[in-house]
Amino acid sequence: MAEAPAALAAGRAAAHRIRARHEFRGLRTVEHFFTVPLNHTQPGGEEITVFAREYVSSEHTEAEAAALPWLLFLQGGPGGRGNRVTSLSGWMKAAARSFRILMLDQRGTGLSTPADRTTLPLRGSAAEQAAYLSLFRADSIVADAELIRAALGAAPWTVLGQSFGGFCALTYLSFAPAGLKEVLITGGLAPLHGPAERVYRATFQRVAERNAEYFGWYPEDRDTVTRIARHLTAQEELLPDGSRLTPERFQMVGSFLGGNTRVDALHYLLEDAFVPGPGGERLSDAFLEQLHPHLSRAANPLYAALHESIYGQGQATDWAAWRVLEEFPQFRPDAAEPLLTGEMVYPWYFEQDPALQPLQEVAGLLAAKDDWAPLYDPEQLAANTVPVAAAVYRDDIYVDYELSMETAAAVRGLQAWTTGDFHHDGIAEDGEGIFTRLLGMVRPA
Repeated sequence: MAEAPAALAAGRAAAHRIRARHEFRGLRTVEHFFTVPLNHTQPGGEEITVFAREYVSSEHTEAEAAALPWLLFLQGGPGGRGNRVTSLSGWMKAAARSFRILMLDQRGTGLSTPADRTTLPLRGSAAEQAAYLSLFRADSIVADAELIRAALGAAPWTVLGQSFGGFCALTYLSFAPAGLKEVLITGGLAPLHGPAERVYRATFQRVAERNAEYFGWYPEDRDTVTRIARHLTAQEELLPDGSRLTPERFQMVGSFLGGNTRVDALHYLLEDAFVPGPGGERLSDAFLEQLHPHLSRAANPLYAALHESIYGQGQATDWAAWRVLEEFPQFRPDAAEPLLTGEMVYPWYFEQDPALQPLQEVAGLLAAKDDWAPLYDPEQLAANTVPVAAAVYRDDIYVDYELSMETAAAVRGLQAWTTGDFHHDGIAEDGEGIFTRLLGMVRPA
C-alpha cells in the first residue's frame, strides 16, 4: 500500500482558536482557526492557518448541537473556498437536521493563509513559489482535515465531497480511512491512474456534445457565438479590469454548459452582446460586465495554477488539456463555428488574465513537475470498509461518467447512483434530495 502522509501516521493535533460566534436566520455559526504544518512530512517546520466555519441549525439547543456528529464539507475546485451562506437551504438544510456542518476553507483559500499573486512573491523565486504550491493538493488537504478533527475532539466523521471535494474524499479513503464514518460524493469520482490526457480526451468530447445540445435549444445563439468570436479577432474589446477580451477567453463561457441551473443563463448573457456604435457594432458594457467574473481567476487563482496537478501522479501533466485540444479542432477560436470550452486550463490563461500573469513562470514549473506523489492507494480502496455513496451524472462535462464508473468499481463497497437528471451542479439544483438519497444509501434501514 502507498505510504500515508506523515501527519496522518503521527496523530499530531493542530492549535485551535475560535474567533467569533454569530446567530441569524435560523442558524448559528462558529469561526474556527487551526494552525497546521505547511509540509506534513516536516511537522516541526513552517506552519500555516486553515479556517473553517461551523454551521448549526438554531432549532437545536446549544447542548443538543454540541452532541451532534460532525459533517465535513469538501468544496469543489481546486482553489474554491467554503460556501458562505446566510440561511440553511438545499443540502445544508437537510444535513443540519442531524449534523454540525464544518465548512472548510481549503489551504490557500478564503480565510486560510492566502496564496495569490500578492502573497506568493513573499515565498521568493518562481521555483520557491512552485515548491510552496505543490503542498496544496488533496493529500495536504486531507492531512489538514485529520489534524482539525483531532483538535475538535471529533469521532470519525461524515464527509461530503463535491467535485474536487470528491477527489479529496478518495484521497481520504486511501490514506486516513480510520477518520471516516461514511463518505458521500457528488460529481467527484476521480480517475485513480493514468495520464491527464485521458481525462481531457473524454471531457472534450462531452463538452462538444453539450455544445450541440445547447445550440439545439437556442439555435440563434450559434450565430451570436460565431459573430462574437469574429468580432474579437478584428476589434479590440476590453474587460472591466482593462485586459483584452480575446476569442479564446470568450470561449470560456462554456463553463455555463456544466450545469442545469446555469445553462439557460448563458442565453440571457449572449442576448446582451452587441450594441451599435459610431464605428459599427461593439460589445455592450452590460455584456462585458456580466462576462468578466466568468473569465477572471482573481477570486480563485489556485484553480488555474493547480488544476492539472489534481491528475498528476508520478509524471508531468505538461499542459495536457492544451495538447489534447489539438485533437479537437472544432474548439479552435478560428474554427468556422467555434465551440465553447469547459473547465480546461491552458498556458495562455497566464498571459491574458491579469490575476494570473505574475504566476506564469510558476504555472510552467508546476506543469513540468514530474515527481508528484500518489493521490490514491488503489490497494487500500480495493479493501475499503468505509460506507461510500456517490452521485454520478451521466452527462457531466467536468468529471467523465465512464471514468467515474471505472473508479466506482475499484472502491470496495462504493454504491453509485447514476442519473441523467442532473449535471455537475446537481447539489445546487436539488441538494436536499441528493444529500438525503446518498445518506440513505450508506445508512440502509
